[in-house]
Amino acid sequence: MIRKLKYAVGLCALISSVANATTVSVPEKSQPESITVAPNGDLILGSAGSAKIYRAKKGSEKADVFIDVSADGAGTFLGVLADASSNTLWACQIYTSPPGSGPRTALRGFDLKTGAAKFRWELPGEKTLCNDFVVGPDKALYLSDTFGAKIWRLKPGAAVPEVFSDDRSLYGIDGITFIGDTLYENNVIFNKLYRVPVDAGGKAGKPVDIWMDKPVKGPDGMRAANGKLFLTENGAGKVDMVTINGDAATITVLQDGLATPTAIEPTADTLWYGERSADRARSMPLPK
Repeated sequence: MIRKLKYAVGLCALISSVANATTVSVPEKSQPESITVAPNGDLILGSAGSAKIYRAKKGSEKADVFIDVSADGAGTFLGVLADASSNTLWACQIYTSPPGSGPRTALRGFDLKTGAAKFRWELPGEKTLCNDFVVGPDKALYLSDTFGAKIWRLKPGAAVPEVFSDDRSLYGIDGITFIGDTLYENNVIFNKLYRVPVDAGGKAGKPVDIWMDKPVKGPDGMRAANGKLFLTENGAGKVDMVTINGDAATITVLQDGLATPTAIEPTADTLWYGERSADRARSMPLPK
């Protein structure tokens, strides 16, 4: 009887979750790599398949072009992040300029309301990949450089970012976020999760490997809410909730069977996730 009751409760929760889900589509082959939510509830999606950023009005099931940089070296977009405090939409742009050269990456800043360009900084080095970012408790922007093996920090009012952390273990860094004052980052190449210690002077130490009780494959977008991490596995088609306990973590799978999930964004009582190969973003109730 108890087993049947648990099954019934679980089934009702699953049905409720599906019923409350929302799907937002983008044009075919846009490949939304990252998503963020604007202060007014609009959903903003990057595009790994075009030189555009899309925006879906709150409650809409279709996203339209918000920003188009096709005339500016074309390229694609990875991370996007709405920063309400500075009215900025941060974005990682990948482009090839001049034609025939290797890919380059830049941190871009756009007006969050109008989409007008207002900031551009090219990551230095022969091989870089501006990937994702988070605004820290100090109001600075922390940026992951996947191939440059660095975390960059752009302090409020600064003209250019500075190196915050430079460590060999950062080669492959992807998602990056804070729980309180603690910075976490994942590694999409080596399937790792790390905590980045910071001393009293604000200097980053060597990343600490977090032991996970389940293997993950292709950890990608990562955000925090309610004291937990929310993570996508692009290689396993999963969305996970990660509960941190010191230097260990418990992985709870929230959704599986997804089409290359790379984006995650918790907001209010909703958890958004993006399926790059399906050209869509979907929602579920945010676990407490």
